[in-house]
Amino acid sequence: MSDWDTQDEHWMQLALEQARRAAAQGEVPVGAVIVREGLLLGVGSNSPLHRHDASAHAEIMALRDAGSRLGNYRLSGARIYVTLEPCTMCVGALIHARIADLVYAAEEPRAGSLVSARALLDSGYYNHRFSFRGGLLATESRDLLQSFFRQRR
Repeated sequence: MSDWDTQDEHWMQLALEQARRAAAQGEVPVGAVIVREGLLLGVGSNSPLHRHDASAHAEIMALRDAGSRLGNYRLSGARIYVTLEPCTMCVGALIHARIADLVYAAEEPRAGSLVSARALLDSGYYNHRFSFRGGLLATESRDLLQSFFRQRR
């Protein structure tokens, strides 16, 4: 039996919807949602090509959305669900936002900065640390990414 609850799956399904939205716009299909106490605070999909903005990763877009809605970039107590293990830039932004924890779907072997390519939170350097778990709906996320890249070849 899985240790994920139905709420975790619900929120990750919403993140997958955001990833599909990115794919429909020709962007790498990554999506993210931020929640706190059962309330949706922000959503984001990968959009660096569309926005002409190298920082427009799904996590950053979700942080911007949540910060704008709340009038505060600090998101203490919030959880982010993201369809792909975050990169270095996104881990840094999540630290600054004071995210409490993160759930990701698929690992990112080349650029993942939690467990795959590097483990940034283990460095001891940062003044904030968040908990994280991976693997929730990983197959769905991985299939979406692989399908996207197959179509582009």
